[in-house]
Amino acid sequence: MGKFVVKPSKNGIVFILLAENGRVICTSQAYASVSSCVNGAESVKNNCKSRTEDQTVDGYIMLTHPKYEIFMDKGGKYRFRLKAMNGEIIASSQGYMSKGSCKKGIASVSKNAAEAPITKRGDL
Repeated sequence: MGKFVVKPSKNGIVFILLAENGRVICTSQAYASVSSCVNGAESVKNNCKSRTEDQTVDGYIMLTHPKYEIFMDKGGKYRFRLKAMNGEIIASSQGYMSKGSCKKGIASVSKNAAEAPITKRGDL
């Protein structure tokens, strides 16, 4: 099972979702407070089994929220973001060289997030 780690960043408070092996699966935006950040992690837990919209294919079908979106960044790497019911981005991935690896990242969120404990770093 993975875990969420809530920690300070230079712009506020963020969470990261770590896999069992300690690798970062996804990260959050910066939040103004610890409680808002914890709520964001809870939203990932609640929405981690959502469907995936692949925006890298022509004529893709737009899905309703919540959903994962696969897209290509300006550097030519595949990324995903998880959007909540209200359309807000609640988690984002690193860049991947292949779409297959990006899909594995989504599968890892689905596998690890639902039961992952939310921990706060000691300096919060």
